[in-house]
Amino acid sequence: MAFGRFPRTPQAKPFSDINVTPLVDVMLVLLIIFILTAPLLTSAIRLDLPQAKAAQAGEAPESISLSLNQAGELFLNDKPISLEALPAALERVSAQKPQTEVQLRADQAVPYGQVLELMGLAQQSGLSRIGFVTAPGRSN
Repeated sequence: MAFGRFPRTPQAKPFSDINVTPLVDVMLVLLIIFILTAPLLTSAIRLDLPQAKAAQAGEAPESISLSLNQAGELFLNDKPISLEALPAALERVSAQKPQTEVQLRADQAVPYGQVLELMGLAQQSGLSRIGFVTAPGRSN
């Protein structure tokens, strides 16, 4: 059995460049894997929203305090108020000073839906500046 060779001319030299096609293929496969797994990694983050280790923010010149405790009781500037009377009170504040900030304080055990409902009431009354007040974080 004879093995044939292609005739080689004296000017033809071996090809010594690196073939980058397999490298590009591997890189594209890795890119696709990272694109698919990145959203799965971010959903595993546990958050403790009521605490923050941030510097104390300066007080806004015009602000009102809206508090919601675990029992579902509402307080506007530390005075009890019913959910039915809250929109009218917020509209009065908005009519007098539209740039007033609402500092929202909610107990950690309050369902997130109730906090969103309070935010919606404030925005519907014309108060768009809403700040969340948190307890200072524990030092470790």
